[in-house]
Amino acid sequence: MKKELFSTVSASVAFNNQAISTDTTTNGNIIDTRGYESILFVMQSATLTDGTYTPLIQEGDDSGLSDAAAVADADLTDTEADQAFAATDDNATKKIAYVGSKRYVRLNIVSASTSSGGTLGAVAILGHPLAAPTTA
Repeated sequence: MKKELFSTVSASVAFNNQAISTDTTTNGNIIDTRGYESILFVMQSATLTDGTYTPLIQEGDDSGLSDAAAVADADLTDTEADQAFAATDDNATKKIAYVGSKRYVRLNIVSASTSSGGTLGAVAILGHPLAAPTTA
C-alpha cells in the first residue's frame, strides 16, 4: 500500500531558477525550519555549458542570517562537493539534507570556471512536522 506524503511535508523555493555565468557565490533564500525536524534540498539543473556549481549550506539563529556560518559536514547527509553539478550534468537533480540544530538555513551555489554558465534552481522540502497535517 502506498503512503500519502502531501500532508506531512512543506515545500519552499530554496534557490530561484537562474542563470549563473560568473565565478561567484549566489545566495539562495533563507528557510525557517521552525515546526519541522528535517529539511532536504533538491537541486535541479537545466543546460550547463561550462563550470562547476557546488552547493554551500549555511546555518544560523538570526532570521536574516547575519550570523551565517558554513554547515559542518557532520550536519549534512553528504558532502557538498559530492552533490556538485559539472558541465555534463544537464537536466539533472541532486539532493542534500541538513541535520543540524540551527533554525535558519540557506542553500547557496558556488560557481567556478564559468564563462557561458548554466541555469539551476532548488526546492527545500521540510519534513517531520511537529504538527500534521501541514498546510498546502
